[in-house]
Amino acid sequence: MSQTNRPVPPLDTRPITPPGNTSEMPQQPDHGEESYKGNGKLKGKVALITGGDSGIGRAVAIAYAREGANVVISYLNEDEDAQDTVKWIEKAGRRGLAIAGDIGSEDHCKSLIDKTVKEFGQLDILVNNAAFQRTYESIEEIETAEWEKTFRTNIFAPFYLSKAAVPHLKAGSSIINTTSIQGDKPSPELLAYASTKGAMTNFTAGLAQLLAEKGIRVNGVAPGPIWTPLIPSTMDHEKAKEFGKKTPLGRPGQPAELAGAYVLLASDEASYMVGAVIPVTGGQPML
Repeated sequence: MSQTNRPVPPLDTRPITPPGNTSEMPQQPDHGEESYKGNGKLKGKVALITGGDSGIGRAVAIAYAREGANVVISYLNEDEDAQDTVKWIEKAGRRGLAIAGDIGSEDHCKSLIDKTVKEFGQLDILVNNAAFQRTYESIEEIETAEWEKTFRTNIFAPFYLSKAAVPHLKAGSSIINTTSIQGDKPSPELLAYASTKGAMTNFTAGLAQLLAEKGIRVNGVAPGPIWTPLIPSTMDHEKAKEFGKKTPLGRPGQPAELAGAYVLLASDEASYMVGAVIPVTGGQPML
């Protein structure tokens, strides 16, 4: 799908139950199923992608597989989406594995790393992509338990996973964190989510410096408004229809439009990129 025929608002959408399944979306996201062409940039590598069942995670999984990597995806409980992603990985001729569970648990995060290494014998790329998001008009509406859940999913889990992964990563390996434009330009109705993404940006910069001497590269990708199940499942219906309209491109991004950034950061072509955050925002500037 070219730049000129991407969906523009108003989008064909309806409210769906969080965390949302791709099949429920009338306006289906493009994950690169028919467009992404691999060039062997990740041949022989093994990647673990959290939130790999749908949205950006699925697009990255498809791209990595077509670049030659075997791919493990972690997800919460969206079994249908997860199995669809595994099918795309296998269609690319690579091995895929889907593991369900809550990454807010440190024990589960350790288990994800252990299962990946046991199944594939190595781990080369960790993509901390999964996130929890809800919208509220006032701080009084945000329950303390939900604030804690947002931080546990969005920033504790990347710490748990990175800590467990480092002993298995070699020089040339990569940790790639999904940050967000929200970490730089927070929307008030996304107070908890935006706060975690600000933390993720700092986590990326600090961890990059900490691991550089080991030859492990840590970088991030900062999406702008991207059309995934997270949007119609967490956003007011009328706002969801106009999602992405305020960007300079006048539309939301598709998950497939981020895949190239994640491939670059995982590949040897990014050998001197450490602590970088690549904005993929449809023209919205970031500092």
